[in-house]
Amino acid sequence: MFEKLALIERRYEELNSFMGQPEIASNPNEFQKYAREQSEMTEIVNLYQGYKKLLQQIEETEEILEEEQDQEFEELAQAELDELEEKKAKTEQQLKLLLLPKDLSDEKNVILEIRAGTGGEEAALFVADLFRMYSKHAERANWKVDLLSSHPTGIGGFREIIASIEGKNVYSKLKFESGTHRVQRVPETESSGRIHTSAATVAILPEAKEIDVEIDPNDLRVDVFRSSGPGGQSVNTTDSAVRITHIPTGMVVTCQDEKSQHKNKAKALRVLRARLLDHLEREQQQKRAKERKVQIGSGDRSERIRTYNFPQARVTDHRINLTLYRLDSILEGDLDCLIDPLLEEERRLILESERRG
Repeated sequence: MFEKLALIERRYEELNSFMGQPEIASNPNEFQKYAREQSEMTEIVNLYQGYKKLLQQIEETEEILEEEQDQEFEELAQAELDELEEKKAKTEQQLKLLLLPKDLSDEKNVILEIRAGTGGEEAALFVADLFRMYSKHAERANWKVDLLSSHPTGIGGFREIIASIEGKNVYSKLKFESGTHRVQRVPETESSGRIHTSAATVAILPEAKEIDVEIDPNDLRVDVFRSSGPGGQSVNTTDSAVRITHIPTGMVVTCQDEKSQHKNKAKALRVLRARLLDHLEREQQQKRAKERKVQIGSGDRSERIRTYNFPQARVTDHRINLTLYRLDSILEGDLDCLIDPLLEEERRLILESERRG
């Protein structure tokens, strides 16, 4: 591990030297290339340099302990040494995590798809709540949300809503949101005050570029029609809505939110590419038994992953048995309290898997 860290540090210093050269500093493309590579190393290099300082402090404290005769001073030095050793162990763990191979999709933008499940109109309203929750979280993280497609219902809900989320490390943060989300509450339409259970499914797909997924135009059937709103009424007088069918897989994507047929087609293709990439990656994952051992949950979209209980203001993530009584703040986009423990569990499982070989 330490040989690898020393090599990374050496490369980091090399890049510093390159970027200081006038011929590179005056060439924006070249400079950006080196700056990007260096930026990817900054966190691990800073941590490694801090680790080396810790080792030096430990060595100096051990020397003091060997020489010191005063008992009170010796106790203070021993307490300091214990604290430094604890920091050293934690830093070694962090360095191991940073050296683990990264998921190539982690830095990608995502396509977010939310669909109403069991529960009728109440499930459609829950879709709207979930979309608002993810939009609020994106706002906190300085991510950009772009609505791609939606199928609203009459009283403010959605049968389906699809959006792209762009920003730094979006997929790495949201990848464990895929699955069935369940809500327990008294619907606004319920006069007797009984608690209903409804559900919505969430899919987080890494957004695919054209180089990731090549689509043969001959494999597509493109249909155009007039956009319609809730209840089927026409909201557009031109054939601007687009339905794209990928013939080999049977996948169908419809976009009608834009007034321009061209824009709707472009958005539909973004969704289709993401779904095709997800389809290919899922096929590969099923062949890799090792990866299944380090998965959080089954990875099945039908798996119930989370329950939002309104009467108790409770949110439970069933994969890691985490229960929090802060429903209001979570629905306002404060998702880090759910996301961080999931990421921590992923890292723990990966390290465990690495140790087993």
